[in-house]
Amino acid sequence: MIPYLQAEHISKRFADYMLLNDISFTIFKDQKVALIAKNGAGKSTLMDILSGKESADTGNITLTNDIKIGYLKQIPDMNPEMTVLEMALSSDNPVLQVISDFESAIRHNEQQLITDLSIKMEEMHAWNYDIKVKQILSQLKIDNFDQKVKELSGGQQKRLALANVLANEPDLLLLDEPTNHLDLEMIEWLETYLKRSKCTLFMVTHDRYFLDRVCDEIIEIDQDKIYSYSGNYSYYLGKRKERIEQEQAAADKAKNLLRTEQEWMRRMPQARAHKAKYRIANFYDLKDKADSGRQEDKLELNFASSRLGKKILNISHLSKSYGDLHLIKDLSYKFAPREKIGIIGKNGCGKSTLLNIITKKIIADSGEVDMGQTIRIGYYRQEGITFKEDEKIIDVIKNISEVINFDNGTQMTASQLLTHFLFPPETQYSPVEKLSGGERRRLYLCTILMNNPNFLILDEPTNDLDIMTLAVFEDYLINFDGCVIVVSHDRFFMDEIVDHLFAFEGDGKIKDYPGNYSQYRESHPPVEKKENKKEPVSAENKSASTDNRRKYRKVEKKISYKEKKELEKLEKEIAELEKEKKGLQTEMNSGNLDNDKLVEKSKRFGEINSSLENKETRWLELSEKAE
Repeated sequence: MIPYLQAEHISKRFADYMLLNDISFTIFKDQKVALIAKNGAGKSTLMDILSGKESADTGNITLTNDIKIGYLKQIPDMNPEMTVLEMALSSDNPVLQVISDFESAIRHNEQQLITDLSIKMEEMHAWNYDIKVKQILSQLKIDNFDQKVKELSGGQQKRLALANVLANEPDLLLLDEPTNHLDLEMIEWLETYLKRSKCTLFMVTHDRYFLDRVCDEIIEIDQDKIYSYSGNYSYYLGKRKERIEQEQAAADKAKNLLRTEQEWMRRMPQARAHKAKYRIANFYDLKDKADSGRQEDKLELNFASSRLGKKILNISHLSKSYGDLHLIKDLSYKFAPREKIGIIGKNGCGKSTLLNIITKKIIADSGEVDMGQTIRIGYYRQEGITFKEDEKIIDVIKNISEVINFDNGTQMTASQLLTHFLFPPETQYSPVEKLSGGERRRLYLCTILMNNPNFLILDEPTNDLDIMTLAVFEDYLINFDGCVIVVSHDRFFMDEIVDHLFAFEGDGKIKDYPGNYSQYRESHPPVEKKENKKEPVSAENKSASTDNRRKYRKVEKKISYKEKKELEKLEKEIAELEKEKKGLQTEMNSGNLDNDKLVEKSKRFGEINSSLENKETRWLELSEKAE
């Protein structure tokens, strides 16, 4: 295997806190590697160091053969004055530069430049590249290519940055929480894209299904040590458990031996100089091993919810629209005790709007929300809350309450509560600005649960939380005595928590589906998934125009008469489209077209490519059936 990137003895300190301590590992060509560690362990800092955005205090990063790195940051750096398409094409990649120049020439109607760049586009095979960039943007639901970056939401900017990184086709792709701000459909598209891609990948993500299906290597930073596992997330879980059990067994064995050695060391202290030096050295080795047992801090969420009365929450004939955009149409529902509902749908379909109507942050156009008198809502918003950067962590809690009283009669001080949420006393007087993104989300969760809610409304609660925290949070919600409504793109989280789903299907239609997300997806498979079930076709049988389609459907039945006729028709249509495509390329490169005609021909060129892709996929499917 070819080593693409070698990290050797990387250390990084912030003030008195050692964030990364002597970290070494290698990423090899074609590997798809995930980095797992607790919040605050330095995952994003390590990504910045690997990408060259930040320097380590000690250690070296070695890149083999000057490979090109593409880096998606958690919070990307964007030029606010660029258009969406300009930002997507911004790169030192010569192909993307030519496409960007061509798009600019069209906008400014520079005929001679259009002609010259058309020739370059042809020489560099850039036409398909241009279409690919726009397809990636469309898959990420970014369709207004002329919109300014500054007009986009934070989530749209993250998706635009992802499109730019993917379009560059780097040798090594560094992705920091790529699934944040993607809806479930986009995540499944990205999952398939990365599985099929030949790129080498190094990624931080909390999405466990994504990890399981994309990555073939897991690197874990745990208690200042680094561990490597050759396999996916499921394999990692098993091997990690084995490792921890072995470490604990070795520590327990050392403790038993240490008792004997301690007694020996205590005897005749005046004669210690004459004792065997190797046995004294062995005593201190045993002491280190005995002390090496895991001292693992674990998030504690053992708060009882407030008592629920008979009446919980009744929704009657809710509707909400913005002009011609219908988000909710005539929704009625009566909540039962301990009910846990997941809400799914595309970005912008109205999921957060429903939550805001329930919590009376937004008024519905019609309908009623009738809440029981005993309901105490804990609303975890996607955008979180804005902390004062110079405020002490403990003051965030004290400003709400100095002492937290629970319905079961118990009390906690602000400091005790923070300790439960993995903010030990020595860190509680640090300013908020020192917290990582995940630690801020954990602090926000603390402010929600300290109020002892019995009805939790969670809007994307998994963003930026580490996998260990998520596991504890899931256990808490599973055993939660109150009701839960959760909007999340984390499929594993949804499968663990929810009893049934509200599926936003568009145009205000909301379907109540019994079951979790995976069960819903099995009964509502997307078109892409049907194609994903295809078996690979040998390279010898692939045409040059279908190189990028790697999987084809298993077919057991022989071709029918109707399918045979369809195959013959497809062959004629593909030939005609190829001929039209070639003619368009000639016209576009001639330099004889005015701006409007050139735009019209470019649009038709994209339509032909898309149509060819669909028809060739179907042709291959039927051809395999006919063999």
